[in-house]
Amino acid sequence: MNLQLIDTHTHLYGNEFTKDIKAVIERAENEGVQRFYLPAIDSETHDAMIQLEADFPGKCFAMMGLHPCSVKDDYKQELALVADWLGKRAFKAVGEIGLDYYWDKTFVDAQQEAFHQQIEWALHYQVPIVIHSRDSMADSIRIVREHQKGSLRGIFHCFTGTLEEAQQIIDLGFYLGIGGVVTYKNTHLREVVKAVSMDNIVLETDSPYLTPVPFRGKRNESSYLKYVVEKIAEVKEIPVEEAARLTTENAKKIFGA
Repeated sequence: MNLQLIDTHTHLYGNEFTKDIKAVIERAENEGVQRFYLPAIDSETHDAMIQLEADFPGKCFAMMGLHPCSVKDDYKQELALVADWLGKRAFKAVGEIGLDYYWDKTFVDAQQEAFHQQIEWALHYQVPIVIHSRDSMADSIRIVREHQKGSLRGIFHCFTGTLEEAQQIIDLGFYLGIGGVVTYKNTHLREVVKAVSMDNIVLETDSPYLTPVPFRGKRNESSYLKYVVEKIAEVKEIPVEEAARLTTENAKKIFGA
């Protein structure tokens, strides 16, 4: 198959890929992955992310933002660094940003403040946002709704919510980022994918995390995106090539052709 795919969310700049990143990207390209969008985490990884973008121009594209799990006591300093970067050069998106109530609820108020602020920056620079929303879907949707005056756009990354939540996200003009979870045995995500339009789906790996079947438990990488698109095509009962084409078109609408 001659697929053309876009990985909308991959942390290829992480330490997990330091030793073999060229081979990782080559394998992905051999499976049809043409572009790799790199979500930021915090100041500890900005340099590595931006260096990877420089090493693979026209293939790797950096975002800028503060991950909710990195919202700690020093979050205002971290946000100041994000603001500085956004003012210095263009980024494809503000991300990954959002809310995470799974690991620690100590900084919930600060996470929400950071989320609001970064959405405003995205609106100012007219770029999309990429949202992390673990165990926080209701608040994440609510905050996006508060800012949606017609021009806010982006992706709810690693979507694993209900069909009702998916519909709320779609109604806000956002896309669902679908990754390896759709291949897992006991997931309701396939029912959600079956019910929504392909016009609302983009592909992601979230490498090195959330590895799809048949490699679950091992390091994820962008070449495994093919297993995600194959499962989506199976669920939607459409050719894999069509699922690839539609999701790639959606990604280009978000990030630019």
